[in-house]
Amino acid sequence: MHRTAVVGTALATATAAALVAGCRPGEATVNGRGQERPQARASTSAPARETPPRPRRTYTHKAKPKRAVARPPRTTAPAMPRRTAPRVAPPVIPFGTSGDRVRELQARLRALGLFHRNPTGYFGTITQASVSAYQRGHGLAATGSVNQRTWTSLRSATKTPTRDELYPPTTLPLAKPDPRCLTGRVLCISKTSRTLAWMVNGRVVSAMDVRFGSEYTPTREGLFQVNFKSRDHVSTIYHTPMPYAMFFSGGQAVHYSSDFAARGYSGASHGCVNVRDKKKIAALFEKVKAGDKVVVYK
Repeated sequence: MHRTAVVGTALATATAAALVAGCRPGEATVNGRGQERPQARASTSAPARETPPRPRRTYTHKAKPKRAVARPPRTTAPAMPRRTAPRVAPPVIPFGTSGDRVRELQARLRALGLFHRNPTGYFGTITQASVSAYQRGHGLAATGSVNQRTWTSLRSATKTPTRDELYPPTTLPLAKPDPRCLTGRVLCISKTSRTLAWMVNGRVVSAMDVRFGSEYTPTREGLFQVNFKSRDHVSTIYHTPMPYAMFFSGGQAVHYSSDFAARGYSGASHGCVNVRDKKKIAALFEKVKAGDKVVVYK
C-alpha cells in the first residue's frame, strides 16, 4: 500500500476513536510520527469574548447645591455703658504738704476758732480735723480734704489774714498777759501757752516758744528780775552749755537749748526756761538789761 494512503487511514481511524472516547477536537493531536501531542486545555472560566469588555460605569457623587437660606442680618447688641466710680476732684491743698497756702488755710480756720494753734505751714492731722469741723458746720462732706468747694467756702467766710497772722512768732498763740507784764520792761513768760513775750510798756516787741522744768525740777513762778547775763555760760552742775543765759532766780535762767531745738517738747529742762529759736534769743539777749522784770505765771 502506498505510504500516503496508510497515513490517511491512520488519521481517520484516530479521529473516529477520539470521538467515540468523548474527546473534543483540539484536545489531542497527532504529530507527524503518529503520536498524540497534548494541547493546552481550554480555560474553564468564562468563554472568550469577541469584543472587548464594556467599561464599567463609574458613578461620581455630585454634591447637590445647597439651597440658599435667607438669614436675618446679624445685629450687634448696643454696648452697655461702663460704670465708673465718680471722679473725685483733686484737693486744692493736699494733706501732708507745706507752704504759704497751708498757713493761709490754718490762719482762716484759726480766725473761726477751729484751729487752736498758730499757723505752722504744715498740713497734718490737727489741720485735717479742723477742716472736717468746718465742713460739718457748713453742710459739706466732712472728708478733711480741702477741695475747691471747701476752699471757696472758707475764703468767703473769712477775711484775708495779715502777715502777723500768717507768720506768728510762736507755735501756740500768746496767752493773755499777766497784769504785772503791762508796765515797764518785762520778760512775760506763760506756762499755759508755753511762750515768752518781751514786752515794753504793755506792747509785745517779740515772742518765742519756751519749755520748762520737769515735775521734779520745776520752774519757779512769780515776779523776779534779771540778776546777770552770761553769753557763753556752761552749767557748773550739769556741765552743759547755756548760751545767752539771763539768770532771774538762783540758778534758773532764760537761755537757748539745743536739746529743745532738736527734741521739742518731748524733753524738759532742770528748771530753766529753754528757748528753741537761737536767733531770737540772741537778739533778745542784746536788749535785756540787768534789773528788767521777769514774770512767770500759769
